[in-house]
Amino acid sequence: MTDSEIQEFGFDRDAVASWAANSPRTSNWPVVYTINSESEIYVGETTNVEMRMRQHLTSEAKAHLKLVNVIIDNSFNKSVCLDLESHLIKYFHADDKYRVVNGNAGITDADYFDRAKYRESFNAIFDRLVQSGQLTRTVPELINSDFFKYSPFKALTTDQAIAVGQVLEMLFDEAQGESTSHPIVLQGDPGTGKTIVAVYLIKMLRDIAKSTPEEALELDSVFSDFFVDGYRQMASGLTIGLVIPQKSLRDTLRKVFSRTPGLEKSMVMDPFEVGQSDVVFDLLIVDEAHRLQQRNNQPAAQRNKLYKQINETLFGHDDTRFTQLDWILNRSRFQVFLIDKAQSVKPADLPEEEVDRLLGEARANGAFLTLTSQMRVEGGQDYIDYVGQVLKGTYSGQPKTFGHYEAKIFSKFSDMVSQLRQREAEFGLARLVAGFAWPWVTRNGAPHDFVIEGHPLIWNRRDTDWINSQTSSDEVGSIHTVQGYDLNYAAVIIGPDLSLDPVTGKLIFNRENYHDKKGKENNKVLGKAYTDVELLEFVTNIYRVLLTRGIKGTYIYAVDPNLRAYLSKYFEVWDQ
Repeated sequence: MTDSEIQEFGFDRDAVASWAANSPRTSNWPVVYTINSESEIYVGETTNVEMRMRQHLTSEAKAHLKLVNVIIDNSFNKSVCLDLESHLIKYFHADDKYRVVNGNAGITDADYFDRAKYRESFNAIFDRLVQSGQLTRTVPELINSDFFKYSPFKALTTDQAIAVGQVLEMLFDEAQGESTSHPIVLQGDPGTGKTIVAVYLIKMLRDIAKSTPEEALELDSVFSDFFVDGYRQMASGLTIGLVIPQKSLRDTLRKVFSRTPGLEKSMVMDPFEVGQSDVVFDLLIVDEAHRLQQRNNQPAAQRNKLYKQINETLFGHDDTRFTQLDWILNRSRFQVFLIDKAQSVKPADLPEEEVDRLLGEARANGAFLTLTSQMRVEGGQDYIDYVGQVLKGTYSGQPKTFGHYEAKIFSKFSDMVSQLRQREAEFGLARLVAGFAWPWVTRNGAPHDFVIEGHPLIWNRRDTDWINSQTSSDEVGSIHTVQGYDLNYAAVIIGPDLSLDPVTGKLIFNRENYHDKKGKENNKVLGKAYTDVELLEFVTNIYRVLLTRGIKGTYIYAVDPNLRAYLSKYFEVWDQ
């Protein structure tokens, strides 16, 4: 690979003409380019950059852009340029400096000859962009950011792309009256990218609505057929909302939406905002739909009153059988529900029978889709399934390993902390997480919340964006701060809320050691009392979530010695 050049000139006719007169690679060579103002940037690739610049100069949407940078390399070909363009779009969107004005349909992750070598050579380009100030953070820093992980500028896996295409077809068929509206359900395990699909789909609908015939002709994408008249008109003016039950993830996605042209942070809502809305949305996409709530005692008294008011407004009367799912169905014409019922972690969540009913109806109506490709955990789907089976006690085979993925159990807590700190120094995003097995006493002025093997530990000091907070590497994250997020390494403390009966070999839930009040509270509104067996299901779901956060590895420490011995049969024991 040869060294790349980055050539800069003004975005005006005279500057383009002057540059073209002095450059040999203007009309018949693949290049990647950016056009930016002080606050926005467009990234493109072309084999005729001079003509492409003249086309851009006629676009009213780009009239405010001021500066062009063209990346030229004698070894570039079309595939390389498409790949580099996609990387730059993702990195600029994850950075703080510019709003990226591209659409997301053309993002690619295609293989091609010598791709690994070309991608290695990209690093020099990225370094130069950091040095020049066009990028304000390094690539490793960008990759670890939530803006990168939840960006709508993603290259989708095959099953994600199929799911997006099928959802678009169903939505447009229903909009045209060619089929009856049925809720669409997209089911996927942790790490299959359900949230990414939701964000990508909303961005694409906005891009279809604002696309022009000229742009559609240039688009090389599996979704090109949607960027034409008819679909464009149907997408225009759609009222769309993304419903996120968890506060931390909701706040993160609002930040992502606020930085993405065509999207607004007001599109990201909690279920109460939907229930209170005067608008009947054309489309509501509900992420983690299993976390919608049934009627229960709310943490704040005002919300108990609000729940009753919403029911009376929407249905004419209050009935404790109404759930937040009923609100979603009432306030929208079309719905897409993203579900993994094994991530239901509280009794207040949507009842299992309601989730099963939703899944059954979607299957019966041909509106049930699945995601299977593992995007988060480098141990793959095999690791996800293995964790679930070990926690349920249903795995009976030989212990498994997962290639280079680090799945290890520690006999000494201090060894796990030491190894985690090393991984934090190497990769970042290495965090301690735990089940809610200790009270949160630092909120009342105590110096720490709990102690393990002489190590004083503190729960997460903040509820939103904890993973990226400055003090998070010195704290312990709870399920409410990490569900839906990625870590490079997750060190999971399985607390005394779970133990193993040495006689039966079964997991036991210890109610007295579980300190999430809302996680074990009986539902007086509905007259439901939860047994230890029922709560065991929620708590094992919590640990399944925690044990599937790590991209590169998962470290495990169990407080109960019997449980530690059981898990040591299935995970490699750290011994150094």
